[in-house]
Amino acid sequence: MKATKVILCLLTAAALLLSPALCVPPVLAASPAVADASQMTTVEEVGEAWMNPVHAESLLDGEYPVEVESSSSMFRIDSAVLRVEEGRLEAKLTMGGKGYLRVWPGSAEEAAEADEDACIPYTEDEEGRHVFTIPVQALDEGFPCAAFSKNKELWYDRTLLLRSDSLPMEAFAEGFFVTAESLNLKNGAYTAEVTLNGGSGKASVASPALLTVEDSACEALVIWSSKNYDYMKIGEKKFFPEEGYESSAFRIPVSFFDRPMRVIADTVAMSTPHEISYTLQFDSATLEKAQG
Repeated sequence: MKATKVILCLLTAAALLLSPALCVPPVLAASPAVADASQMTTVEEVGEAWMNPVHAESLLDGEYPVEVESSSSMFRIDSAVLRVEEGRLEAKLTMGGKGYLRVWPGSAEEAAEADEDACIPYTEDEEGRHVFTIPVQALDEGFPCAAFSKNKELWYDRTLLLRSDSLPMEAFAEGFFVTAESLNLKNGAYTAEVTLNGGSGKASVASPALLTVEDSACEALVIWSSKNYDYMKIGEKKFFPEEGYESSAFRIPVSFFDRPMRVIADTVAMSTPHEISYTLQFDSATLEKAQG
């Protein structure tokens, strides 16, 4: 009897050990080295609807200051330089702090699984700031760039975007922009539809706008819906109001069509003068000879 009980106990134990339920491997938890949504600040969208990718073939070799958008306010970039060389793009990012030790050109999950030696480490500039040099496929297109936090010891998903409209015009290859010259516009007066974006959305400009072309240089008369603008700026050059208009009106150069042109307009409608960023886009498809 005792021998029979022993045999039954052994058989029962073997059956339990061989049970399919017990043979299923455990579900692996997500890597603790990757921050989840609850550990991240609000994710911000990068880029704008008008953007299309700008690749290296559209740019001339050289180094140019460039603006970088980040999907996280915690990944703050003080300044950036774009390097174009032999069909390749890379960006040198100078960070606003020392909180990140390395980055990875991909997702946080990929970074957590990669060898540390394969990640991109920081260097220090003369002021001791952390600098990362990363590969870039195109401008005006968001791309993933995971960052490893020194304090949290976690990888964070980030999306970056380099803005082509922050580059100087001399950075672009011939033929990239639609200009008065490329359109073969003769000397004279024209009209074209113009779109304004930026600011609070309350301001507007008259459209179509009057354009004047002389020796392939194009100038636009921009008439605002308000009389409270006392100057405009393109880059560092200021333009002051034209006389004889009920609203603020300015003559400004139009270097290209069909892409947003960044301008500043200073308003005196507030308690103190305030510069506001806008873009103007002139539509070449709507160009017509001015009447009269």
